[in-house]
Amino acid sequence: MTSMPRLNAPAPDFHARTTHGDRSLADYRGKWLILFSHPADFTPVCTTEFIGFARHADTFAAMNCELLGLSIDSLFSHLAWTRNIREKFGVDIPFPIIEDLKMEVARAYGMIHDDASDTSAVRATFLIDPDGVLRAMVYYPMSNGRSIDEFVRLLTALQTSDAHGVATPENWRPGQPAIVPPPKTAAAADARASEGYDYTDWYFSRREVPAPAAA
Repeated sequence: MTSMPRLNAPAPDFHARTTHGDRSLADYRGKWLILFSHPADFTPVCTTEFIGFARHADTFAAMNCELLGLSIDSLFSHLAWTRNIREKFGVDIPFPIIEDLKMEVARAYGMIHDDASDTSAVRATFLIDPDGVLRAMVYYPMSNGRSIDEFVRLLTALQTSDAHGVATPENWRPGQPAIVPPPKTAAAADARASEGYDYTDWYFSRREVPAPAAA
């Protein structure tokens, strides 16, 4: 069976050939990394996703985040596909794409599912923090493309949680209040109402957080 990586644990290490030269996880130390897989080059849904990631590349870069794609296709297929995207859609793909013919990276990250074709990686997305820790992973079906805006939102939320020690509610956006972690003792629960937060109950309080600063 395919092994699955674990949240809040070190992301699986890798060394791979890409369209921008050799890359390893260590190359991204000190930066956030979004590693994402697609089933195959020259497929329509994947093409729209790569265009979406390319159009948000500057946004991610301003957040100290690099992008890295992957599929179980050859380097030459990746190069031909990215050139085709530039020719047919007028979009340059500015980030590397891993060649993973032996499926080593895909299997380490759980991108190959047992009930799927052994030549296709599912639409998996991994957010890895500057310390190399896996912080989020999201899987989509073959038939439906990802929302790149959601990964911008998720990265912003993770960076806000790290910077301010808060959690974020459903569909949180910058400028909205964040959730204060619940108290862990009876005394702290009794004191919560008087601590100056936007208080609803002892386990649910919110506070304002500064807007994230560009990296």
